[in-house]
Amino acid sequence: MGGQINILVNCAGIQRRSPSVDFTESDWDDVLDINLKSVWLLSQAAGRHMVPLRRGKIINFCSLLTFQGGITVPAYAAAKGALGQLTKALSNEWSQHNVQVNGICPGYIATDMNEQLLADPVRFRQISERIPAGRWGEPNDFAGPVVFLASKASQYVCGELLVVDGGWMAR
Repeated sequence: MGGQINILVNCAGIQRRSPSVDFTESDWDDVLDINLKSVWLLSQAAGRHMVPLRRGKIINFCSLLTFQGGITVPAYAAAKGALGQLTKALSNEWSQHNVQVNGICPGYIATDMNEQLLADPVRFRQISERIPAGRWGEPNDFAGPVVFLASKASQYVCGELLVVDGGWMAR
């Protein structure tokens, strides 16, 4: 890699929904490759650059399903649960080299990934009623958390999974 890498934000992700008894191996592989393996490979490559220079920030986008199992999303839940642990494992190893690795765990966000939930009146109501903030999140709700974790203000924040969910996990 040429140049300098100071910050890596791993924010790619895909979703496949199907009852677990019908979930295909192909869908499983696609979800794990994008949501976990790519994060591992990018983080490892960035770490090879950051660790010797003794500086850097890695921010992984996890999920509420880092903590919860979800419904009809076995691969996504497995990938995001593993991503939370990968975030902590890398932090445990790289914090001593001044490389902070943290995660952000979004709640229900009004994006393309949640089109099916947004279009299902029953699930939309059920989910919305549980969010204390009274609304689904929007992509701009992550500007502050990302800037904080990417800045010097978070130099002593290591291995954290910052939940940004409108209060969902507090219920």
